[in-house]
This record gives sequence, C-alpha cells and structure tokens, in this order.
Amino acid sequence: VQLQASGGGLVQAGGSLRLSCAASGRMFSRNCMGWFRQAPGKEREFVAAISRSSARSAYADSVKDRFTISRDNDKKTTYLQMNSLKPEDTAVYFCAANDCILSNLLVTSRDFAYWGQGTLVTVSS
Repeated sequence: VQLQASGGGLVQAGGSLRLSCAASGRMFSRNCMGWFRQAPGKEREFVAAISRSSARSAYADSVKDRFTISRDNDKKTTYLQMNSLKPEDTAVYFCAANDCILSNLLVTSRDFAYWGQGTLVTVSS
C-alpha cells in the first residue's frame, strides 16, 4: 500500500482545511485508516482513525468536535476535515493504513504498517 497525503497549507486561526490521503493497491477497503501529526520538537501523536466500513471512528481529545475523518472506499481516499483551526494544530500530518478486521479501529502508531509522506499544516494566529 502506498499513501499520498495532500491538502496542507497556510490558514488563519479559525479557518478550515481538508486533507486527503489517496491509497494505491486493491485492498483499500480492508484497511483501517488513521491520521497522525507531528509538531516541531514533539513526538508524533494520534489525531483520528476510522474503521473499514466507516462505522467506527475515534479522535484525540484535542481535535474532537473540530475535525472529522471520513473515507471513500470507491475512490480509495481518506479525508480529514479540519475546522476551527488553532495555532497549536500546526504540524506535519501523516496518514497511515493497515489491514484490520471489519469491526476494528486502530489508534496507535505501532498498529499501522503503511505511512504517507506527510503534508504540512500551518495555522497562523
């Protein structure tokens, strides 16, 4: 599985961005997907995750009610809609994937085998 993240950029506080993660390969519908981020000088942290069928999702407390993860299995793409952005959301955002059972949800970085290259989100105050 190869992942290509896009959609990052510079936005003012309070603004919105939508990140996309396009996957290659035929087994996208069998992958759990996740988004992580890494700010300068900090460790990579979990942002959001979604199950194979979109039935389940999970969010970090810091982004709950502001970010929404979704996926389109026909387009082999996962999205992260980010609203009400704050300067502390500034980071490189990575998408990740791994095989999982239908009802499962992966939320830690060690659960994911495949990673995209990252896209930079900068939120100005």
